[in-house]
Amino acid sequence: MAQSNGNSNNLVVTKASAALEQLKYEVAQELGISIPQDGYQGNMTSYENGSIGGYITKRLVTIAEQQLAGQYQ
Repeated sequence: MAQSNGNSNNLVVTKASAALEQLKYEVAQELGISIPQDGYQGNMTSYENGSIGGYITKRLVTIAEQQLAGQYQ
């Protein structure tokens, strides 16, 4: 099932959608990449989109590691 933004990825935790969307914009801003107002990223380079995705992945792994470290102390 495709989401309204054209993304075909299915979230495991559907309630995380808004948080992930916010994270995307935060990461893009940190990298100095501007996402168009309409949200269409088709005119952005693969490098820009890949950088955003890579940094999101790093941040999510960090969050998970912190949660796991706190859980198993």
